Amino acid sequence: MDKKIYIIAIVTVFVCFAAVFDTLPRSTYSELEKRELKAFPAFSPEKLADGSFTAEVSSWFSDSEPYRDAFMTLSMAVKDAIAITLPGEAVRFHASDTPMEAAGAPATPTGTGLDAPEGLAIEEYDNDITANENAKIANAGIIVVGEGDKVRALMAFGGNPKGGGAYARLANAYKRALGGGVNVYCMAIPIATEFYCPDKAKSCTRPQLPVIRNIYSLLDSDVKPVDVYTTLGHHAAEDIYLRTDHHWAPLGAYYAAQKFAEVAGVPFHDLKSYTKHTVHRFVGSMYGYSKDISLKNAPEDFVYYTPNSIAYTTTYINYLINEHYQVTGESKPYKGPFFFHYRDGNGGAYCTFMGSDTKLTVVKTATKNGRRLMVIKDSFGNALPGYLFYSFEEIHVVDFRYFKKNIKAYVSDNKVTDVLFACNIFNAYSGAMSRNCMKFLTQDGSIVVPPTQTDSLHKVDTLHRHADVKQHADSATYAPGDTLHTAPAPL
Repeated sequence: MDKKIYIIAIVTVFVCFAAVFDTLPRSTYSELEKRELKAFPAFSPEKLADGSFTAEVSSWFSDSEPYRDAFMTLSMAVKDAIAITLPGEAVRFHASDTPMEAAGAPATPTGTGLDAPEGLAIEEYDNDITANENAKIANAGIIVVGEGDKVRALMAFGGNPKGGGAYARLANAYKRALGGGVNVYCMAIPIATEFYCPDKAKSCTRPQLPVIRNIYSLLDSDVKPVDVYTTLGHHAAEDIYLRTDHHWAPLGAYYAAQKFAEVAGVPFHDLKSYTKHTVHRFVGSMYGYSKDISLKNAPEDFVYYTPNSIAYTTTYINYLINEHYQVTGESKPYKGPFFFHYRDGNGGAYCTFMGSDTKLTVVKTATKNGRRLMVIKDSFGNALPGYLFYSFEEIHVVDFRYFKKNIKAYVSDNKVTDVLFACNIFNAYSGAMSRNCMKFLTQDGSIVVPPTQTDSLHKVDTLHRHADVKQHADSATYAPGDTLHTAPAPL
């Protein structure tokens, strides 16, 4: 009798799983992992013959199972409840190819690296906030710090103290190419690990200050470094970085913008000139990266600020991209809001600023001082321009991954007076960012799509996502003071 019950139970489980995985609608996007799931592959006799079609079908089937996020969340909850620790789990560095074992790893050097330029005193940061916290290594080498509603996820940094030279050489090259009439600034933005990594986990990451000092030491004398490291260190006790997302918080960008305005010699308004907005129950990208349920159970407030009493208009050109994130075309210019407001609980709230990365943005303000800024940035830089409407009469925002125009012609045609490079330490350390931006100096503005990839093109909406974040047109509204303009269909 017991055997029959056991067999019936097992058969029932298998029938239920078969019904779920074989009959219910497949998942197409994972909110947890912040990515599109695999689509059913296109069939061709050649792919069937070489076996790639069946391999792709198998990959699609396992990647797009119904209720994928629900099952993954359940798995994380079970793992957390029984405290499973995988033996030999290694830290995965995001700026190095060298893995380091989480347990028993040798301590990394704590030297200060090369000297900063003369007159620039970058202060070392001494962690007195989370130094004594407990930490664990989660999926993908994410360092999870603390517990309860204060839990924080940090990315391990693996950069060499002498790295980042390409970022400095890039800024130098732009200054030489653009000439004396254009100011060039270099901002290397540290990630949260530098300020909040507990002493117990310092062997799992490497210091960012030596790299930042090295970058600034290699700048030509007429390129202006913007030391946001010291500035952020002074405010580390405030909510300047998000706990559940890999980005800094808008407040951190505010302090960085203030420092930049000081270096650039332009006016700057404090937060009294802004309206505060809050998206409650925000859980960002680090939940998906770490696959640690404690982050989902510790949502935070996403707080951002919109400027008062200054008129401005925002114009966009959308980049059309294919599934490989290659630019295939662009839309006609259209006007839209700079700030998008996301509902409570929306994990894409960092896209409050401009809605996404895949666009060229131009903001014209009521400020009249003859200063026109271009920000060449990664996604960290998205949060900066909104604090500079009182400082510049125009702000042009360029993402290093998508810009296709000739930068010298663009700067000349738009009478740009100031160019700011603003990237987080990973991209400042990576040669890829610098190589992309060096192409801007010589490219002719044409968009060439590789012939082998023309069958994979897809159009994007006004609120197109970058790889980090999925955007839905119905998930965002417009911040007070913005006027909604309908964008034309992408070309």
